[in-house]
Amino acid sequence: DSAYQYIADQVAFGPRVPNTPAHDACAKYLSDKLDGFTDAVEVQKFKVRAYNGTILNGKNIIGSINPKAVKRIFICSHWDSRPYADNDPDPANHLTPIDAANDGASGVGVILEIARQMGMTRPNIGVDFIFFDTEDYGPPMDSPKRGQGEFWGLGAQYWSKNMHDPDYSPHYGILLDMVGAKDATFYMEGFSMEYASLILKKVWNTGKELGYDNYFLFENGGYIDDDHKYVNEYAGIPTIDIIHLSKDTPGSSFFKHWHTIGDDMSTIDKITLKVVGQTLLTVSYREK
Repeated sequence: DSAYQYIADQVAFGPRVPNTPAHDACAKYLSDKLDGFTDAVEVQKFKVRAYNGTILNGKNIIGSINPKAVKRIFICSHWDSRPYADNDPDPANHLTPIDAANDGASGVGVILEIARQMGMTRPNIGVDFIFFDTEDYGPPMDSPKRGQGEFWGLGAQYWSKNMHDPDYSPHYGILLDMVGAKDATFYMEGFSMEYASLILKKVWNTGKELGYDNYFLFENGGYIDDDHKYVNEYAGIPTIDIIHLSKDTPGSSFFKHWHTIGDDMSTIDKITLKVVGQTLLTVSYREK
């Protein structure tokens, strides 16, 4: 229920599109929340150029549990909203910013609840929570730049090349993306298999052990250019992506309301949030 409320809180700000008041207000909310749950919070401010030349004022928000622990892992999600509902069935909505309840806020909500739990019951290791900004400002569907260049995951790209701590060397990372929809299906994503197959199998096996094998599917899901791709390639940290992939959504490999105005609170299911949160808490608490 807490994770659900954290998602609702984010959505209540309106679309968290970079360079908007809603984005600024939500950044403060997230850093304040992490400040209450973790031992140390850092906001990494940066500027990046979007596909259309717009300079985006980004904020990667990082909270740490047990900051002095040598062995560390991190759990991350993007927190910004897509500025365009360019996958919406109604073309009139294609320039409308989205609530991004699932594609953005859901991963953040689950992570905030994990942070709250770990603040009360400490893990044996250090755990960092990273909210990446400017992930979803890529070219619209009809742009000639679609599919060209690395216009997605800009905050993760920046962080991977400019670590908040120059000596940061976690054992692995876990990215959450679209982890809130009813009956979500998490296939084994390609870059995760390529760069961090042992971590992927550990998480999937833990999910199966907890009885969640109808969510964590032991099938290949294809390669997704998500934040973890850049963390793997630029920072060299083995990182997996828990992402809702669908084999039966027309025109998309993602959940039904991806990049539409329908990605609102009605898409969020508390059971799915619990599945993901419980699995990651179990994985984290077992680390020595």
